[in-house]
Amino acid sequence: MNAYIFPGQGAQFVGMGLDLYEKYPLAQELFENANELLGFNITDIMFEGTPEDLKETKVTQPAIFLHSVILSKVMGENFKPDMVAGHSLGEFSALVANGVLNFEDGLKLVSQRALAMQKACELQPSTMAAVLGLEDERVEQICEATPGIVVAANYNCPGQLVISGDVSAIEVACEKMKEAGARRALVLPVGGAFHSPLMEPAREELATAIEATSFNATTCPIYQNVTTIAVSDSEEIKKNLISQLTAPVKWTQSVQNMIKDGANYFVEVGPGRVLQGLVKKINPEMETTSAILT
Repeated sequence: MNAYIFPGQGAQFVGMGLDLYEKYPLAQELFENANELLGFNITDIMFEGTPEDLKETKVTQPAIFLHSVILSKVMGENFKPDMVAGHSLGEFSALVANGVLNFEDGLKLVSQRALAMQKACELQPSTMAAVLGLEDERVEQICEATPGIVVAANYNCPGQLVISGDVSAIEVACEKMKEAGARRALVLPVGGAFHSPLMEPAREELATAIEATSFNATTCPIYQNVTTIAVSDSEEIKKNLISQLTAPVKWTQSVQNMIKDGANYFVEVGPGRVLQGLVKKINPEMETTSAILT
């Protein structure tokens, strides 16, 4: 069975999407539509901006969403998922790809999400850190024992977990992780504590927008970050999407459940190959590839 997976923040690169824009009239139309909807020329930043410009949350999130979704659209009949999943932001791309959201509504929600997260980041100094080579349970125990706000945020693959919280708590937790035997505990160059309680203001803001948006029936199940199991009910999808901002991204568990339900071929739709690498670490027997255009 084919599992189509969609990357999140961090997969961006300068020049992303330019090949699609130049080769496919449908892609050009969708990119121009996006420029109009967003109120600025995101294509200029994607195609020829600086890495710094592209790193701004309000740009990064719509850029990755656009690359993934437009790629899935120009694949046409070659786009045949039996199930989908997205890593954090990628969940919105997956929901457009499997018909739950239309292109315009998906882009509006992603843009609102990015702006709400950026505002939440400015309210309190916060960050994230990657912890390598430590059992998930041990990481969770250290987070719970550390004063301040620090939580497990991204379960990326066995032995690779990202923690999120206020700056001082993250710094203390990183030292404790190293003492406990972590191979690395490295503060990441991000400006906020995504997937932590510090995103509550953003969650509340996004909840209003999501509740006001029409969600259609799915063409195939989505494995959402919050529950990790196949979901097809639109109301449940909405609820999980709202919870996602303050809840951890359970990517390891989602991929394991997709495999358990029959997935044996994973296609990454969007920039980069990060998710393919994570799938291989979760289960080396899986076949993975990037979305291919004919």
